[in-house]
Amino acid sequence: MNLARVSSNGQITVPAEIRRMLGIKSGDKILFIQNANGEIVINNASAQAIYKAQRAFEGVAEQMGVQNDDDVQALVDEIRYGKDNT
Repeated sequence: MNLARVSSNGQITVPAEIRRMLGIKSGDKILFIQNANGEIVINNASAQAIYKAQRAFEGVAEQMGVQNDDDVQALVDEIRYGKDNT
C-alpha cells in the first residue's frame, strides 16, 4: 500500500513505486477514472491515449493488406510522395 498526503493547495506527490508502475514521468498527466464500484482509479493519461488509439485501429492493418514493415513503409512513401513517386 502507498500513501500520499494532500497539501494545502490540493497537491499530492505520487509515490515513486506508483510512478514506476504507471510509467509516469515529469510533465505527464494523470487521469482519474471512477469505476462501476465507485472507486477512483488513476492512469497515465498518455498511455491511455495510446491504448485507446490502438483499440480504434485494431484490425485496420489487416483490412488494408498491411502485413510487414515493407508494407508500412510503402504506405508512408505513398502519403509523403504521392502514388506516382514511390
